[in-house]
Amino acid sequence: MTIIEPHIHMYSRTTDDYQRMYEAGIRACVEPSFWMGCDRRYAGTFFDYFKLILEFETIRAGRFGIDHYATIALNPKETEDTGLAAEVIDGLGEYLDHERCVAVGEIGFNNITPNEESAFCRQLEIAKQRDMPVIVHLPHVNKLEGTKRSADIVRESGINVDKIILDHNTEETMKVSKDSGCYCGMTVYPVSKLTPERVSEIIKEFGSERMIVNGSADWGVSDPLSLVKVVDYMSKDGHDKSVIQGLVFDHAMAFYGPDWNPKLDIEPLDTREFQR
Repeated sequence: MTIIEPHIHMYSRTTDDYQRMYEAGIRACVEPSFWMGCDRRYAGTFFDYFKLILEFETIRAGRFGIDHYATIALNPKETEDTGLAAEVIDGLGEYLDHERCVAVGEIGFNNITPNEESAFCRQLEIAKQRDMPVIVHLPHVNKLEGTKRSADIVRESGINVDKIILDHNTEETMKVSKDSGCYCGMTVYPVSKLTPERVSEIIKEFGSERMIVNGSADWGVSDPLSLVKVVDYMSKDGHDKSVIQGLVFDHAMAFYGPDWNPKLDIEPLDTREFQR
């Protein structure tokens, strides 16, 4: 089964991971902007990072047969320096215009603070004006509270819910996210977040409509082959192939929109060329 990885932070992964992903059937991926491990002090540092994931990371992925795209935003962990946050948001335009940018994101909540909400609302309005999809990061603590507030903010903004994915859901938050009308993202990790078994049970309870699974695969214990394991487990757990294909391919294609046309037939280059 051909797989699209709709949310994965490949900046933090090795080239071996790209090789393994290609061998397992992953042919395209989307990399959202995220926290770099420490708070950045200058707007230019953000802009350099945006350029890197839009351009060099696309080249690196292509060497291994994977078509790479990115989403651009100020992440919620770096919104407390309000002057810096405003400067970064003011400068997003040229990166959102980039041919490899397919959405605004990740935006949303980390600790559910007023400054996070301000940055969330401002970037949501930019996405609305540009008619772009949005990845909303649900917080890892006070998750239900943060999900309810995120759904309220989306509704109050008037943005088309077809353009929104509320990501990092669990069993606790899924009803709120489903009721919002947005796409619902689930993240699979070996230790934290969800397992393939939990994803399978969530789909049995809530159905598969507008559901998308991702591996995220950032700095912590994570797995760039999470979606492969979801496919394997759900196949054995009795789910129809069309349901599984929706989770790991069809719904990502629908969410990122008709203008998004990833190349799904590229072959990896001879990587020995890049090892000299």
